[in-house]
Amino acid sequence: MSRIGKKPIEIPSGVTIDVKDNLVTVKGPKGEDSQLVSKNLKLEQEENELLVMTSENPTKIENQEHGLYRSLIANMVLGVTEGYQKTLQIEGTGYRAQKQGKTLVMNLGFSHQVKMDDPEGIEVEVPNDRTIVVKGINKQLVGQYAANIRNWRKPEPYKGKGIRYEGEHIRRKVGKTGK
Repeated sequence: MSRIGKKPIEIPSGVTIDVKDNLVTVKGPKGEDSQLVSKNLKLEQEENELLVMTSENPTKIENQEHGLYRSLIANMVLGVTEGYQKTLQIEGTGYRAQKQGKTLVMNLGFSHQVKMDDPEGIEVEVPNDRTIVVKGINKQLVGQYAANIRNWRKPEPYKGKGIRYEGEHIRRKVGKTGK
């Protein structure tokens, strides 16, 4: 049995979990999220806890699914109560970002501006021209959209210019030396 899968999922007040067939739907104060669950698993709800159960003699794949789906459901519960956010920092001369309606517009040293529309369920804030905050209830969508923004200009090791996650350390290299 998976060690992670054995842990019960605490259900805070204000959150409801509905299980129909293999679809788990979690509703909370910030929104609603759903996930398909493997047919090998059984979900049991007791008052304010949800248990993810597997068969008595699980196979290796069932063990892996046990921990995976328990983590995914726990992430959904956390997402609809608190939400997720990723903060990106822009570093470099002339590099900046701004918000125009539901579009993120960035100047990243290209001959054109980079424009990205906010996907459904994701909210992007630009508190200043060097900071981008990506928020949402789905952990995977928030991380993927932040990664898509970062891919436009990854931090380079010589001057450190580019888009980085907040708190990310970039290993710097020494440039050429003259004779």
